[in-house]
Amino acid sequence: MTTATTPPTTVPGAVGTAHTRVEGRDKVTGAARYAGEIPFAGLAHGWLVLSTVARGRVLSVGTAPVLDMPGVLTVLHHGNAPRLHLDYIGMLGVPPDPTAAVFQNDRVPHAGWPVALVVAETPEQAREAAEALVVTYEREPHDIELTADRPDAYPVDGHMPAVTEKGDLDAELAACAHVVDVEYTTPEEHHGMMEPHAATALWEGGRLEVVDSNQGTTWVADELARMFSLDASALRVRSEHVGGGFGSKGVRAHQVSAVMAATALQRPVRVVLTRRQMFSLTGYRSPTVQRVRLGADPGGRLRALDHRSVSRTSRVWEFVEPSAGVARVMYDADAHRTSNEAVRLDVPSPTWMRGPGEAPGSFALEAALDELAERCGVDPIELRLRNDPEYGPVSGLPFAGRNLAACFREGARRFGWAERDPRPGVRREGRWLLGTGTAAASFPSGALPSTAAITAEADGTFTVKIAAADIGTGARTALTLVAADALRVAPGRVRVRIGDSDFGPAGIAGGSMGTRSWSWAITAAADELRDRLVPGGAVPPQGITVRSDTTAAVGALAQKERHSFGAQFAEAAVDVTTGEVRVRRMLGIFAAGRIVNPLTARGQLTGGMIWGISMALHEEAVRDSASGALYGADLAGYHVATHADVPAVEADWIDEDQDPDDPVGIKGIGEVGIVGAAAAVANAVWHATGVRHRSLPIRPDRVLEAGGPRV
Repeated sequence: MTTATTPPTTVPGAVGTAHTRVEGRDKVTGAARYAGEIPFAGLAHGWLVLSTVARGRVLSVGTAPVLDMPGVLTVLHHGNAPRLHLDYIGMLGVPPDPTAAVFQNDRVPHAGWPVALVVAETPEQAREAAEALVVTYEREPHDIELTADRPDAYPVDGHMPAVTEKGDLDAELAACAHVVDVEYTTPEEHHGMMEPHAATALWEGGRLEVVDSNQGTTWVADELARMFSLDASALRVRSEHVGGGFGSKGVRAHQVSAVMAATALQRPVRVVLTRRQMFSLTGYRSPTVQRVRLGADPGGRLRALDHRSVSRTSRVWEFVEPSAGVARVMYDADAHRTSNEAVRLDVPSPTWMRGPGEAPGSFALEAALDELAERCGVDPIELRLRNDPEYGPVSGLPFAGRNLAACFREGARRFGWAERDPRPGVRREGRWLLGTGTAAASFPSGALPSTAAITAEADGTFTVKIAAADIGTGARTALTLVAADALRVAPGRVRVRIGDSDFGPAGIAGGSMGTRSWSWAITAAADELRDRLVPGGAVPPQGITVRSDTTAAVGALAQKERHSFGAQFAEAAVDVTTGEVRVRRMLGIFAAGRIVNPLTARGQLTGGMIWGISMALHEEAVRDSASGALYGADLAGYHVATHADVPAVEADWIDEDQDPDDPVGIKGIGEVGIVGAAAAVANAVWHATGVRHRSLPIRPDRVLEAGGPRV
């Protein structure tokens, strides 16, 4: 039977209107299955054993007693695990992190390094056996201390050049009327998503399948195929529902060890990380030490800008937190220098974490701008507007829309900035001193090549298949709206299927590029499909399918500075007796291109701002210098903002004209919300108390140790 499918003639209108999540009911009723919940016949369970020393080597693994325990099937370790292929550069342009390539040698480069996997019939049996496994080590001295004056700090390129510079910095600083030269520090921070990392590996018909929770099935499939020397067609990765990622859910030890065990036992094996294991194995934001030097003329125009950031990386993998990169976009100066450096230490490998580089970098840069505004006697917003560049300070490229000034003006109006007394420490309510602060935000708006397939079904509906990842952002719903508008049909006629590497290559959910990249591919496929549909014509039972590939189009996009921008505002109250800091209200106004779904977009932006409050006041992972391990590696010891810490947080956006060179018009919003938020809070604390805090988090003890609030 065939059905006539009429290409729609209705005016597109789904994009830009609020829609609840298409999978929302499934999630709240439990019908949506996450990676650790999907049943498999004959499923075995693996439990990782992590090192208890920070540096050294494994001398022995006492497998014999453990193998005699009830339900234990095997113990994998460096003595019996298969050798992996590690000499490659992955699709993200970086080599594999050896922490994920488990059991390849006897070396231990940090505390919490995976040394064995115990596999048993039940998770309880696997855990009991793993805790009973005796591993002996040869311990070596370790070093985990990061300081600004380390002689072994060196520039690291990462995904941007390590160093940029122009002009004579020393000469310009010497000639400036106002100079700020300050050091800021941020601590080690962790992703802490609700859903732990989990993966199940199984072989069926000579093909490996991995059911996972990740930020890109194409990414994970590519890495696993390379590690295990498999043809790409022999591997499928599925990841339909993800309970949070934030940069952490890439290729990790649990997927690799699950594949090893499934191959050895020829049965499905699931490995789920515990919360404590996540603190060692899934990456984190490196602590940073940042020196910012700013020099301005009497009117506040920047003549010199120097931003140096030092972060740490592990001994086995080079990763830099590019905190100085934000200065390359935000402000220009006659002499301009930025540097991202790293120090190799005996610690786990850091990784991308929401707003990588921009989040800690904006704290230092935007706090330094606030200090400069005070020195110049200029309003903090006015100082930023006087230094709003027309071209990229480093690239020299034009901006494809830079509406930062409009964000500040609208935010100042709605926040009531004009009524602010610029003097610090003058507003008081009982035991609380009150202050307000502001900061700018930016995050790159990039795109990754992607493919998509759309089928016009015989029943008049459309099926979209794309290897996208919805990591809790509402991407599935956004793509439904984009497809509906591109096809010119109602959203109810569109089904979007995601999270399957068999759907073809697609960009990751990362770098705020996901929705933009996938929408581009879906729109291209929809345009071609509309052209192929004949009004009133019959669609065969198998449907009509078209596939798009945006590789050439993305590569041909005109070179411009493409970013989302925003202005952050915060009001803070500081208890004069205890040093407690409370954020009373926050407002963020953003310029982020086409907003696909206002409902989920607002949630993304406010979520980032709340994380900024958490970053400013709570989050801090502390390592024991003696053991090299974390104190309190759980969500009891690692504090995050909770409902009691979150005030009235409001996010909104301004309308932007679309860049004529950009066929999509969508900019990322997943990360710009956290950028500048911590700086706005820190600047508000200064305004309340008259005391600058240059190290995060701003704990009560630090407030009191700094001399307490100025009464």
